[in-house]
Amino acid sequence: MNKIIFLALLFVSSNLFSQVENLDIKNLIVVCQLDKTEDRFTLEVNLSEILADCGIKTMASLNAQKQGTNVGYLGMDSIQLDLKNKGFDTYVLVSIRGYDTKFKRSTIFNDMRTELATGHLFPLYRDEISSISLEFYFYRNGQNVGYDLLKLGGISSREDVIKKLRKKLPKRIYKYWS
Repeated sequence: MNKIIFLALLFVSSNLFSQVENLDIKNLIVVCQLDKTEDRFTLEVNLSEILADCGIKTMASLNAQKQGTNVGYLGMDSIQLDLKNKGFDTYVLVSIRGYDTKFKRSTIFNDMRTELATGHLFPLYRDEISSISLEFYFYRNGQNVGYDLLKLGGISSREDVIKKLRKKLPKRIYKYWS
């Protein structure tokens, strides 16, 4: 009985720690789940540029839907089919986990429609913070295929967040995402 439990724990832990390995991302729709439109625009544009510089075909969700629509519409079958016809089959949902460096990796992975409907409260930058944690949920065919948590420290402004992201994310992309 102990061997069965040990093997089950080994399987589960290897699954949790390998959430971003072997994603083999060739194309990506970037969806930032932020309440403020200017934060969403800033983050989606910068992430799209970083990914394009790493050789990944990208599109910001702002270019995939009409202006002012809710990101939840990206979960509709007709929009996903249209994007698939354009050569996009992978989505990354990006959100702010919080402003503490002690956040642990998520263990709950919803389908894409559920995650798109989830509300997110944190803006890109808040006064008197020194770190921020970003969550990346990867989806293909509406199902979660990967997860990553990126912590950025030593920030004192909104521009610092973007600067640190541009420095740290490409290394992570080459190591884990592609």
